Amino acid sequence: MSSFQDYPRLSPFLWFDSNAEEAADFYVSIFPNSRKLGVMRSSVDTPSTPAGAVLTVSFELDGLKFTALNGGPNHKFTDAISFVVRCENQQEIDRYWSKLTDGGNEVACGWLKDKFGLSWQIVPANILELVRTPQGMEAMMSMTKFDIAALERAAKS
Repeated sequence: MSSFQDYPRLSPFLWFDSNAEEAADFYVSIFPNSRKLGVMRSSVDTPSTPAGAVLTVSFELDGLKFTALNGGPNHKFTDAISFVVRCENQQEIDRYWSKLTDGGNEVACGWLKDKFGLSWQIVPANILELVRTPQGMEAMMSMTKFDIAALERAAKS
């Protein structure tokens, strides 16, 4: 298991009910340059966790280290927190969108929720320049998954 001392000063810590390892495996399968770093198991029986059960999973997604906790059902993800995935082309947008919405749902304006309830924004790398004009902003606001070519046309009109 990766030592927490090796983590950057700031890193995401995600609370799951009881499927932290499933979530980590799912995310690692989607993002390149990703890997599971380690699993910490409970060493004792508690009212909510038997000895040997997974407590935390550490993993890395394209260089960013995460910790996932099996914390129980008391806390759920909200739209107030999301992860942004910068995409270089439409193929990347389509790929991440397809993988992350599998079992989840589309929201609006490049946002989606995955099957664990975590929010993601799948955006073109040049999104800020594409929405500088009112036409570009209107086009973005009308989309669920981003269509780069349509955004470019709107930005130029």
